[in-house]
Amino acid sequence: MTGFLLKKTFFDLWDNAFRIALLNLGFIASVAFFLLVRLLLEEFFPLPDAVSWSVFFLGTLWCSAYLSAASVCVKNVSDYASFGFDDFLKGLRSAWTGGIAYGAYFCLAAAALGFVIPFYLLLNNAAGLLAASTVFWITAASSALFQYFFPVRSRLGAKNIKALKKCFLLFIDNPLFFIGTTVLSALFLVISVFFAFLFPGPAGILLFFDEALRLRLLKYDWLEQNADTGRRRIPWDTILADEREKTGNRTVRGLIFPWKD
Repeated sequence: MTGFLLKKTFFDLWDNAFRIALLNLGFIASVAFFLLVRLLLEEFFPLPDAVSWSVFFLGTLWCSAYLSAASVCVKNVSDYASFGFDDFLKGLRSAWTGGIAYGAYFCLAAAALGFVIPFYLLLNNAAGLLAASTVFWITAASSALFQYFFPVRSRLGAKNIKALKKCFLLFIDNPLFFIGTTVLSALFLVISVFFAFLFPGPAGILLFFDEALRLRLLKYDWLEQNADTGRRRIPWDTILADEREKTGNRTVRGLIFPWKD
């Protein structure tokens, strides 16, 4: 499954590179705007730290709401369709609450990593070390759950609490799958640095998670139709047959040298 997931993600990214880049550009512009506002306030209008951090918090909420709308858009790509500006606006109207929830979690996780854990480590005793490690692993586990928060909301139409429950159930049933996609998404993030986050970027990573969720859900459709079959042997070749047919026998070599494929 992993090989096909990477193949489908790559070709969907390639076929929609311009749209993905536009989504990423909007996200980059959003981040840059709030960073610039905070910098200007600190430079020319010195304000209390609470105000400065409020700008950071508001910026995080908006960027998260933006990603929630982007997740709705890339779902269309994963489903072999496309999207436009109207789709983004519709996604923003329907999914902004999920973005707010994700943004609030991001701020809590950032506070845990940037302030809470260092505070406990400064205690320089066994109790502090235990507390710091506990906070770290809670943050790491919750981050693993939240990586599929947007795709679950957009693909399954689940609201915030229900989406978290579904993420938890998916994680319990597919721990290695979650670990694998976490590693691959980190690789995509590194690759994005070399393309100034325009490709694959945040939108491309969202597409990867949606593709992964879409293919993983096919397993549950198959299990529902074959309830008497054991779960240990999942016939992915059979399950993915239609998806492979839709994707076709395209190759990277064919994209670069189409006359040789």
